[in-house]
Amino acid sequence: MIDVSREEFEELVGEALDTIPPGLTRLMKNVVIMVEDDPPPQAGVLLGLYEGVPLTERGGTYAGFLPDRITIFRRPLLAVCETRADLVREVRVTVVHEIAHHFGIGDERLHELGW
Repeated sequence: MIDVSREEFEELVGEALDTIPPGLTRLMKNVVIMVEDDPPPQAGVLLGLYEGVPLTERGGTYAGFLPDRITIFRRPLLAVCETRADLVREVRVTVVHEIAHHFGIGDERLHELGW
């Protein structure tokens, strides 16, 4: 297990976001990305969580909704990593995975694509 401060972890999430192609980030609508130390107790072990209405499910009546939320969980990610390089990689994979959910890509397809 590796340990980094909350501030440094948030910077790693920001760096992971910077690796997303600008064409994709421009398409992200009504979504906020947050960092929390731990997932909710009832959620079990999670590295990240997407909550909201995927872009593929939004219709003409989609209006007035609170922003979708992507939450990246610091402590579970630290627990699965032994080195800083591991952490950088796992944070990026988690960020990409949750953003994919925002675009309507499910877990099965993500696994097929190697994510």
